[in-house]
Amino acid sequence: MITSKKLLKYKNISHGFFNKNGGRSNGIYKSLNCGIGSNDNKKKVLANLKIVKNRIDKKAKNIFLIHQIHSDKYIFINKKYKNNKKKIKADAIITDQKKLPIAVLTADCVPILLYDYKKNIIAAIHAGWKGAFKGIVKKVLNFMLKNGCEKNNIIAALGPCIKQKSYNVKEDFYKKFIKKDKKNKYFFKKKKNTILFDLPDFIKSQLKTCKITNIDTINIDTFNNKNNFFSARRSLRLKHDDYGRNISIIMIN
Repeated sequence: MITSKKLLKYKNISHGFFNKNGGRSNGIYKSLNCGIGSNDNKKKVLANLKIVKNRIDKKAKNIFLIHQIHSDKYIFINKKYKNNKKKIKADAIITDQKKLPIAVLTADCVPILLYDYKKNIIAAIHAGWKGAFKGIVKKVLNFMLKNGCEKNNIIAALGPCIKQKSYNVKEDFYKKFIKKDKKNKYFFKKKKNTILFDLPDFIKSQLKTCKITNIDTINIDTFNNKNNFFSARRSLRLKHDDYGRNISIIMIN
C-alpha cells in the first residue's frame, strides 16, 4: 500500500493506493485484483476487497464501489442516502459519512483522492482521459465547493497511473484535445512517429485551474511491470484477454 505524504498528515482519515500484491487471485489477476467487473473468480475478488478493507479499518463498513463508465458523473453519499443494492454508474464518489470507505478502480487511469480537512468531506475520482476530457474533476470540485468546502482546505492526491513515456496515442486523439483548447498542446510530446500524452499533468492543470494548489502526485508508472500495478495497456500488449484492477481508497475515521 502506498500513501500520500500530504493526506497522511491528517488523522481524521485513512487512505491507500494498492498495487497487485497481497491478494488471493491467480494467473493474470495475481494477486490483489479488486476488479469486481473483471473475469476473475468473484469469491477471490471479494476476498481481496475484504483484505483491503481490513487494512484500512476492520470495523469499517463495506467498501463503496461504483460501476465506472468513463463519464463526468458522480454520487454524493450523505446520511439520507439509501443503498438499493443497484450498482451506480458513475466515476466519482463524494461523502461526509464516517467509517464508509469509498474507492475507485484503475488500471492506468488516474485515481484522485480529495479531502477537505475543515469540512471533513472526501472524494474518490476515477479519471481516465475520457472522464478528464469531459471535466469530471471540475464537476466534483464544484459540488464540494457548493457544499461548504473551500479551495484552500482541499488536498488532492493523484495516485499511480500511466505516465507520459508509456502513453502512446494516435493523431486523432491529439487533434481532439487541440480542438478543445490549443493550450492542450503542452500535454503532448511528439518524437518521430510517436505521440505521447501526459494524463496526470493534464489532470493536475485542471486542479490548478480550479485554484486547488495543495496537490500530491505519486510518481509511479503503472505501465512499468517493475512497479507491480495492473495495467490495461500492458495487458493488451501481452495479448491477455482481460486484466486486474488496482484499488485506491479513502475513509473518514
